[in-house]
Amino acid sequence: MRKFVILALLATPATPTLAGTWTAPEGCEVFMTVQAKACRVSHYYRCEADNPGDQWRVDMDQEGPFFYSRIDSEGQWVESYDPVKQVLDPAPADPASFSELIAEGTDTWDFGLSKEDGTGSRASGYDRLTGQTVVIDGITLSQTEVDFTEYDREGNVIRRSRGNEYLNPEWRLFFAGPGETDLGDGQWLPIDGSPVQFIFPGEEGFLAAQPIYDCDALTAGVEEPWATVQPVALRPRIEE
Repeated sequence: MRKFVILALLATPATPTLAGTWTAPEGCEVFMTVQAKACRVSHYYRCEADNPGDQWRVDMDQEGPFFYSRIDSEGQWVESYDPVKQVLDPAPADPASFSELIAEGTDTWDFGLSKEDGTGSRASGYDRLTGQTVVIDGITLSQTEVDFTEYDREGNVIRRSRGNEYLNPEWRLFFAGPGETDLGDGQWLPIDGSPVQFIFPGEEGFLAAQPIYDCDALTAGVEEPWATVQPVALRPRIEE
């Protein structure tokens, strides 16, 4: 039932939402809203039908939801909708491991992805703890360095990204940060989807349907190529 709800939401024509709140799919509960740079608001939620430790995220811009994703307890991408469904291939060569990153300070990963339209890709890269922490909206986050390349099934480079992200070990979540990405043409474009506000149930802005940061800048710079890069995350993750 949940998947049909998600697909129905993604299939709805995008229209500006001036006010109101977002509603989670049936059987799911939102535990956090994050207002981020680059005109994005994300809602994090868990669903009764999923495996223990699985977490969902929906990313929204001024026109509504544009990306849904689910990760497992190790931060592995399980599935996403943008709106084409994409899933993690079985038996990855080097599975992503949140536990290894926390314990060892570095985690390499190499895994395949398949879309329901028959296309697919392979992502290979690493996360490394820098040893630095940052405090954003009262939340202490560990800084990471990330570098990865995504290839199509013929081995051609689709995208490269590098930069910094943040993680919260207790939540077992990554958050986007400042970096740059090359969309296959050799031109590195700056991106920064860093969180600005963490909002929890009962607080003002929880489940907000509209992003509030950098939206004027993105609207004004719509002709700039970096303004259309979504989702604004470095890794090919269902997270961001």
